[in-house]
Amino acid sequence: MKNLALTLPERTRKPRQTGLTVLIDNGFPIHFFKDTINGASEFIDFVKFGWGTSLITKDLEEKIVCLKENNVKYFFGGTLFEKFVSQNKVDEFYTYCSLYGCEYIEISNGTFPLTNKEKARYIAEFSDQFHVFSEVGSKDPILSNEQSSAEWIEYIHEDIEAGSQKVITETRESGTGGLCSNNGEMRLEIVDDILSSRIDMNQLIFEAPNKTLQTTFIKKLGPNVNLANIAFCDAISLETLRLGLRSDTFYLS
Repeated sequence: MKNLALTLPERTRKPRQTGLTVLIDNGFPIHFFKDTINGASEFIDFVKFGWGTSLITKDLEEKIVCLKENNVKYFFGGTLFEKFVSQNKVDEFYTYCSLYGCEYIEISNGTFPLTNKEKARYIAEFSDQFHVFSEVGSKDPILSNEQSSAEWIEYIHEDIEAGSQKVITETRESGTGGLCSNNGEMRLEIVDDILSSRIDMNQLIFEAPNKTLQTTFIKKLGPNVNLANIAFCDAISLETLRLGLRSDTFYLS
């Protein structure tokens, strides 16, 4: 990166455990996918193949090769895990992830009605063979609004104790559900309660699919906050937010 002697916030470098950027692939054409990864791999740590898109992406193998060439890790969306669970085909999910050489998997209960304790049992089982990212929070904004800060914190602790390496806080790619209300506004009281808890923030990945959410988390937790559900077209713009090179975070130190 050329900084021309500017004083900028210090960023972690790959391979990193903090300051992670997780892009979401919604099924993009192969050339757009490759152009983004080849052009911005320095700033991209993971790509999540959103929900069940991996099942119908004809260029999946080619995309995975591109990611490996650029030292970018990948995993399949948690909704796909939930689909396998809903049909009592968890062993087939294990086989599917193994077939594509996944080192990481996402385990969630944002759509299918698994209790968090049931989800934690799956985390414990899969953590023997995979690095597990779990997800806390419902995709349903009505259910989300009923979930208290105490429940969020309890579930995060439970996932970590079960073996989750990172816990993702739900905020759908639409910016609704989970930590956001159905009008897209962040539920700041829950965020602040999580931040003031004894949870290690480095073990959390906050979904932040738009600039407003990205800016809020960066201002609250600094340039090396872990962020996910980042659009492919935002890989560079997010990095400029982290470095105070955009008006929204201009005075970040």
